[in-house]
Amino acid sequence: MSRRRIGFWYRLTAVLAKPPLVVLFKRDWRGMEHIPATGGFITAINHNSYLDPLAYAHFQYNTGRVPRFLAKAALFKAPFVGMMLRGTGQIPVYRESADAVGAFRAAVAAIERGECVAFYPEGTLTRDPDQWPMQAKTGAARVALLTRAPVIPVAQWGANEAMPPYAKQDKLRLFPRKTLRVKAGPPVDLSAYYDREPTAEVLRAATDDIMAAITGLLSELRGEPAPEEPYDHRKALARQRRASRGTAGEDAEHVGEHGSPERKESK
Repeated sequence: MSRRRIGFWYRLTAVLAKPPLVVLFKRDWRGMEHIPATGGFITAINHNSYLDPLAYAHFQYNTGRVPRFLAKAALFKAPFVGMMLRGTGQIPVYRESADAVGAFRAAVAAIERGECVAFYPEGTLTRDPDQWPMQAKTGAARVALLTRAPVIPVAQWGANEAMPPYAKQDKLRLFPRKTLRVKAGPPVDLSAYYDREPTAEVLRAATDDIMAAITGLLSELRGEPAPEEPYDHRKALARQRRASRGTAGEDAEHVGEHGSPERKESK
């Protein structure tokens, strides 16, 4: 895609956003050669800060291929927000759709037009305590298998040091000046899944391949080994509930055997 197709609104956003990013942050950008020069493609990025989209968009804007982010279709109906989303070419996700493919029909259409569609496969900020990528949703894999477009894994680190995820205090930590690290890798090979029915198992396997590539890149950026298994937030919550029930049961058993502290003191 040539720069002339970036569009007025995207250029305006870049003019407003780039100067403070350049002033406030240092940059460590790697792998720009993996961003395709032409044709539609998908980027899949880890998510550990609300500043992530700015860091990643800055990285890719400088390659001449702008990312189109996914947003809930309802946001496009808001007067000002909708105008900005449409003007910058962002992609509506139709979550009310009765079928999974229909939810991403605009993303598929954008890829077929030769656009880059950016996915955060985790769907939200990672819940992993050490901020590694957690188990992801299968939307990116579904669109990739439907379009057979290249999937470029992208890892980023550093925005989370300036704005940590889920921070209750010191939500913005600009100083000392942080480094925004972004690294793109070669396309993930999903060809083994192309001629198979997109069952839940196939989509999960393809998603795991995508996330493994992202996690490997992040390991290189962080300079430390990644966990052997991705964090599964649902399983972690289930373990917490079981532990809570177990503690409650032990407390009840203790009270049953010895009586409450108040009763013992009243004797």
